[in-house]
Amino acid sequence: MVPLLKARAVSKQFGGAQALVGVDLSLDRGEVHCLVGENGAGKSTLGKIIAGVVQPDGGSVEVDGKHVDYRAPRDALRDGITIVEQELSLVPAMTVAENVLLGIRGRGRAGSARRLVERLSSEFSLDLDVGEEVGRLPVAEQQKVEILRALARGSRLVVMDEPTARLAGGEAANLRKIIRRLAESGTTVVYVSHFLDEVLEVGDNVTVLRNGRVVRSSPARHETEESLVTAMLGREAVLGFPEKVCPDPSAIPVLEVEDLRGRKLDGAVGFAIQPGQIVGLAGLVGSGRTEVARLIFGADRPTGGRVRIDGEDIRGASTSEVISKGVSYLPESRKDLGLFMRMSSQENVTLSALGRVCRLGLVDRRRERRETSDVLERLAVHPPHPRARVETLSGGNQQKVLFAKWLWHSPRLLIADEPTRGVDVAAKFGIYELLAELAAGGMGVLLISSELDEIVGLSSRVVVMARRRQVAVLEGDDICEDRILRCAFGGGVTKAAA
Repeated sequence: MVPLLKARAVSKQFGGAQALVGVDLSLDRGEVHCLVGENGAGKSTLGKIIAGVVQPDGGSVEVDGKHVDYRAPRDALRDGITIVEQELSLVPAMTVAENVLLGIRGRGRAGSARRLVERLSSEFSLDLDVGEEVGRLPVAEQQKVEILRALARGSRLVVMDEPTARLAGGEAANLRKIIRRLAESGTTVVYVSHFLDEVLEVGDNVTVLRNGRVVRSSPARHETEESLVTAMLGREAVLGFPEKVCPDPSAIPVLEVEDLRGRKLDGAVGFAIQPGQIVGLAGLVGSGRTEVARLIFGADRPTGGRVRIDGEDIRGASTSEVISKGVSYLPESRKDLGLFMRMSSQENVTLSALGRVCRLGLVDRRRERRETSDVLERLAVHPPHPRARVETLSGGNQQKVLFAKWLWHSPRLLIADEPTRGVDVAAKFGIYELLAELAAGGMGVLLISSELDEIVGLSSRVVVMARRRQVAVLEGDDICEDRILRCAFGGGVTKAAA
């Protein structure tokens, strides 16, 4: 049988970096084909070439056995091929139905179009209120809207780039069920992910890329997480959490949160972080974790309570004042809150403290490059070109630039909100080592993560949030996934709560 899509010797170069080199890929109808590899391995680039977002420099692509030359996504869409990218492209002020039907020609009368959206939502168990404004929906529901949009376009091949990167465990599991349902209905799914466990669960076949080249393609049932990591890196890797740092309990806390309240919280929050301590802030998406971080950082105004840095009360201080006290904040969304995508890596790093690289009111580019080179090299940003625009980097390398931006300040307290999102498995454990190294140097770390193994593996204290209130503070043997989940789902204040 002729494959639905076949790529032959596809190559792509961005500037001086070779993203893909002679890549071959074959996709059958109704399969889930996973692409894995380190950041910068070429996974997303290959997916974008398939969907017409990026044009190859060499090689060819065939659909139904015929050569195609897509110059834009609309060309691929005519052949039933579309992409759901990491950063969702929805219009927040429009309803689910309006977003789904946006750009579809000849969609007919409004009533019949809406019924089509409702039918598809029900058929694939997406369970969406098609009249709801998209901006009011949580990220997991917005992800479903993107899938529904692909279905309404009659897509027979959907590229999904890190579809579960912003989802909690239960939401991610539900999305994987939807993907399997799509495949069973005959839709082909190209699944790009850093989560090897879900790749092995949802995939029929897996293609491993390394440095822009295909290492191998094989049935998912023949692979393990260890075999995939070895293929990705070209060597065996020891993947584990670093030893936890034991802070000095007699030291003045680097952060004290006392009876902290805010308009977006339904209860008071209180905990402390010692110098050299990693404290986890856990809970389901929407539980209030990010709201607490924003209150500490001065991004939102508290309505009560106190925040102290090294014993000094900073409640009510502006963000710039909080930064000057030694607090850095790695936000959840690098695109919306963390980076200027059209600026270079070195410009993003220095932007929040330009005075350090200015002379007579002008930025000294040579000094800027010299000042930022160490932190960018330390985090192994690839490709290693400080002047390269951030938008040309892979998602994981963009995350590294975001880390570099805040570590350049040498903070006393680092608030890290989902620090490993969109990062490959090897880089992820590198970030774990980095966080442990920072803590060993005396820095306090507030770690927010939807991945409970990260919270358990790194934190010596865990604050659990549920329904926008603090419900528990766990230490010692109480720090385990089962206990955290019970607190997060139960929502009742436990005896361990502060």
